[in-house]
Formats: sequence, structure tokens, C-alpha cells
Amino acid sequence: MALLQGANPLTRGPHVEADFSPSAPAPRLGFVSFGASRLEPGSGSLGLSVGPGERSSFPAPIRAVNETRAAHINGRADGAQDRLPDTVKYSSWHIFWETRNRFQIITYGENLDQISPVGNSANIKWHQCSVGKLDRQELLQQKGCVIWITGLSGSGKSTVACALSRALHSRGKLTFVLDGDNVRHGLNRDLSFKAEDRAENIRRIGEVAKLFSDAGVICIASLISPYRKDRAACRALLPEGDFIEVFMDVPLQVCEARDPKGLYKLARSGKIKGFTGIDDPYEPPLDCEIVLKQTERDCASPCDMAEQVISYLEEKGYLMA
Repeated sequence: MALLQGANPLTRGPHVEADFSPSAPAPRLGFVSFGASRLEPGSGSLGLSVGPGERSSFPAPIRAVNETRAAHINGRADGAQDRLPDTVKYSSWHIFWETRNRFQIITYGENLDQISPVGNSANIKWHQCSVGKLDRQELLQQKGCVIWITGLSGSGKSTVACALSRALHSRGKLTFVLDGDNVRHGLNRDLSFKAEDRAENIRRIGEVAKLFSDAGVICIASLISPYRKDRAACRALLPEGDFIEVFMDVPLQVCEARDPKGLYKLARSGKIKGFTGIDDPYEPPLDCEIVLKQTERDCASPCDMAEQVISYLEEKGYLMA
């Protein structure tokens, strides 16, 4: 494995030492395997160029680390840009030390593996951009994340989502609400409420929420999302900690008494089939980040519940870059 520790000069082969000083020329490599490596603050930049047709294999993450941040070439971490394959062909790539004590990864050059299949799509490739999540977060002075509000129909998900968005907006923070019904007006208008379509509805919203998070936006997703496996799949799309599950813990009888859309009445009369809580199950979270509990006698206001979520965001550092 390579040892990248500010030595001089670059040698060719399975063990490599590189000069990290600002004046060091970008070393050229052939077939080289790199293991986990450490860059110290103030170490300048490292540029690695791979000749055409030559392959660089990264069996372990190449890492830039200081006191608070880490960036991985393959794999994700705080400060990392988008995931790259474990083995890639690149004409060049670059790691550089940035201001404000953080590292950033930029990839340059053509990906020589031009196309690959992803799901049912063929002949596509990932295009890497030099403006990453850290740049967008610094611009917005906040950290992108997904606040996933789940619960029964009538539990107050949409109301809390809007109250939370308004409260964060008043603090100068950029949010966007993905409401389950609203998304079905456009992006998911082709989906029904059959089990497979409900799963696809949640998958699509999870992917869109991830894009908002990558943009540095605090995305608030508000939908029933009754099954744990679907919520877990959305959580898995994001780096650890960036998926914040909020459970509206409201008894069925309270939700049914509210019945703001008249859906429980239709479900009880048999006019709606597969309605969550009536003839379809709701699986409450087992390890969510926040529980907003309400009972018939104890019901906090939407603004108070929004403040509970904001307290969590402040504690975890999401309201600053």
C-alpha cells in the first residue's frame, strides 16, 4: 500500500512516497495501489495523473484528514463528495487542502470507463463536478440533511413540516418541503396506492430528498411511509447522521377523530382499500431520532414541535456550515 506522507521524490511501484509541498510537481503514476493515507494541515496539494489506458485501483479509501473533517475517494465521509467506484479509470485526480481547515476532493479529466449499466439504464456514466456539497453548504451557511416526518394520516405531519420550514426560514435557513400529496401532483402522478407503487413513491421521494441534501438544503419530507424497510432504504441513501427520522406518535383514535381529509370515513365505509391504520399496517420506527408524541389530552402546538426539531438540528450542527 502507498505511504503518502510528504516525502520526496515520487517513486514508481506498489510503495509510493510523494512530496506534498505547494511547489511539488504533480507526480505521474502507472499501476499503483493506495491504502488509507493522511494529509496534515498546511500540506498544500497532491495531483496524481494516470496515463491513458492505465488503471489505478483503490482497495481502501484514500483519505484527507484533519482535526474535524475527512474526505474519502471511495466511500463517503463528512466532507466527502460523491461516491466513486472502488476501481476506476481516470486520466487524473486531485486532492487539495482548502481554507477554513477542511479538505475537498476534486476529480479532473475523463473517466475512461465511459459507460456502465445502472439499474435498468444502460450506457450512462457519472459526471463529477468541481463544486461539491461542502461548497454549497458554505455558501448557505448550513448543512444539508433530510428530516423525514412519518406517521398516520391526520397525525399532523404536513402541519409540523410547514411550521418547521417557516421557523427555519425566519432564522435565514433554506428549506424545502416534499409533501406526500404534493409530490403525487407531479413527479409521482403515475403511481397508485398499491403496495408496489407506494414503495416506488417513497423511493423516488428519498432520491429527490437526497439531491436537496446534496445541494445543502434542509429537506423536510412529510409522508406516511408506513413500512420500516422503505424508510430504511431512504436512510441508506445518505451519509450517517444526515437522515433525521421524526415520528409523529399520535394514537389512531386521535387521527381518526381529526380526519382532516375525510379519508378515515371513506376507509371505514369500504370506499378506500388498503388505508394505513384501518386495513393496512403502520410500522412505527424502532430507532428514530425524534419522537413527537401527542395524546387526546396532551397535544403540543405545531410551532412547539417544530422547535423540538430545531433544537436537535442546532445540537448536531446542521444550522451552521
